Amino acid sequence: MKIQPLAQTLSMNEYPGRGIIAGKSADSKKAVAAYWIMGRSENSRNRVFIEENDGIRTQAFDPSKLVDPSLIIYAPVRVLGNNTIVTNGDQTDTVYDGMKSGLTFEQSLRSRKFEPDAPNFTPRISACLNVSGGNFALDMSILKSDCGIESSCQRYTFSYENPRAGVGRYIHTYMGNANPLPSFEGEPELVELNGDIEEITSTIWNSLNEENKVSLFVRTIDIETGKTETRIVNKNK
Repeated sequence: MKIQPLAQTLSMNEYPGRGIIAGKSADSKKAVAAYWIMGRSENSRNRVFIEENDGIRTQAFDPSKLVDPSLIIYAPVRVLGNNTIVTNGDQTDTVYDGMKSGLTFEQSLRSRKFEPDAPNFTPRISACLNVSGGNFALDMSILKSDCGIESSCQRYTFSYENPRAGVGRYIHTYMGNANPLPSFEGEPELVELNGDIEEITSTIWNSLNEENKVSLFVRTIDIETGKTETRIVNKNK
């Protein structure tokens, strides 16, 4: 699979929906995680990211306009020891609780499937970055329906030991803007990860569709020290 320029890849898709990019910085020093949300409805767009403990949570920007909190209010990022868990739904808590009890990332997600938002059946996408003892490993997952069949769930897990420098693995919920929304297909895409956290944040935010983007989270984790840096961008201010 060819590595694509980050800005070009993001700008080509009007509506990738929610997306996760995870990988290693070009200088090999940091693990990188990015997560964003987009929205087509007023309810989906009425959100911001707020920091909470070691992670983040979605929150209604204008509580008076919140119609249905299910599927849109959750903690996308939580930290469990050396593991940073990033997902597009409340399966963040499922993974956190499962791994805390001794299950693996993949085993923890066995109790979940795609979102119950027919006819889209939005995939659940998840990632876990493990940074420990100067080493970095990455797991990613997608749980999706079989071509919109509600009774059939497809489960894919991708594991990367010592990911190569300057490359991000990119997984998103939708292949484009349509009705119903077409689910992501194939392996996580390869995108360039260049620059520091400021450049990565700017590139992602400026490349997402202006009308549909809502919020962005980016974190780097120093592979030697575990020190983190975080950036949050909210369209609603």
